[in-house]
Amino acid sequence: MSDLEVQIPSAFDPFADANAEDAGAVAKDYIHIRIQQRNGRKSLTTVQGLKKEFCYNKILKDLKKELCCNGTVVQDPELGKVIQLQGDQRKNVCTFLVQAGIVKKDNIKIHGF
Repeated sequence: MSDLEVQIPSAFDPFADANAEDAGAVAKDYIHIRIQQRNGRKSLTTVQGLKKEFCYNKILKDLKKELCCNGTVVQDPELGKVIQLQGDQRKNVCTFLVQAGIVKKDNIKIHGF
């Protein structure tokens, strides 16, 4: 029995090439703009992924003044600081961030229905 060598095939990972490419590529820091449905017609717009060097409170103050809505900055243990705004403000926030020069349009991802 010792003369027989058993060769166990190694597990095939179909995503190994994709993971290797992602590791070598420069990681893009995306700004994620999402909508969360509350109750009925009410909704929240969340903005996450802004760089830590920005003053979130000043951005929030300008957003609230520009969009005529209320909002807050929430500290999330996984995501860091997240800006929350009342209502569906996804497109408005996107145009504001681009016009203010905070982020380029290519680095913004808008999620939601």
